[in-house]
Amino acid sequence: MKRFIIFIICLIFRSGDAGCAEILELAGSTTVEKRLLEPTSNAMERATGITLHVRGLNSGKGFEELKEGRIKASISSAPMAKLLEKAGLANDGTYQEHIITTDTIVPIVHLDNPVTELTHAQLSDLHTGKMANWKSLGGADQPVVIVTSQKTAATRIMFQEVVMNKAEYAPNLREVKSTRQEIHLVSRYKGGIGAVSASFVKLYPGRVKVIKTKSISRPLSFITRGTPEPIVQRVIDFLRSDAARKFYE
Repeated sequence: MKRFIIFIICLIFRSGDAGCAEILELAGSTTVEKRLLEPTSNAMERATGITLHVRGLNSGKGFEELKEGRIKASISSAPMAKLLEKAGLANDGTYQEHIITTDTIVPIVHLDNPVTELTHAQLSDLHTGKMANWKSLGGADQPVVIVTSQKTAATRIMFQEVVMNKAEYAPNLREVKSTRQEIHLVSRYKGGIGAVSASFVKLYPGRVKVIKTKSISRPLSFITRGTPEPIVQRVIDFLRSDAARKFYE
C-alpha cells in the first residue's frame, strides 16, 4: 500500500524527491517496448532515476501522439523517413531520429509447414494472393492464411516496402492488433503466414516456425520533435551504453 501511495504522489507531482523517480511517458512500437525497454527498465531506473510509462500501440500511432504534443518522444521500429512520408510531412529536420540498435523481421509459419526457405518474391506472392495454396511451393495442399498487423504498424510498413515493393496485401488477410495475436493466429492455422520481429519469436518459443529468407533489418529508435529534452536524452544515452546493451543484445 505504501508503494502504491508513493506511486500516485509521483504521478501527480512528477517529483524526483522523496523516493519518487522521474517519469517519462512514451508511446509507439511494441518491438521497442519488448526488446529494449522492458529488459532494461530496472537497470535504467537505478542508473538514471527515470521510470518509463510505455504504451505499446505501434510506431505510427506513437508518432501521431508525438505530432500532437502528447509525449516528449515516440518509440519506433520503422525508419523515421517512412513515418514522415506516411504522414505527409517533409523530412526537413523538424523531427529527429535517435537510433538505439537494429532489429530483424522474420517470416513465420505454422510448425507443421514443411517449407523452410522462401525468396522475397515468393513471400510477396504469398502475401498479395498470387500464390493462394502452399502446394505451389512444395508444401501441403493447404490454403494460405495471411496474418498481419494494422496498417500503421512498423513491421507491416517495413515488410510491405522491402519485400512486397509496396504492393497491396490480398483482401482476405487476417488483421490483428498485436504481435502476440499474430503469432497466436499463425500457430493456429496450418496455412498461416506472418512477419514479426525475431525478438518476439524468442518471447514465445516453440509456437511458430521461422522461414529463412534474405535479411530484413530496420532501426529501433526514439523520435523527437527537435532536440531531445534532457530527460529523453538521458534515456537514449543509457540505452546506448554497455550497461544497457547487455540486456538486449
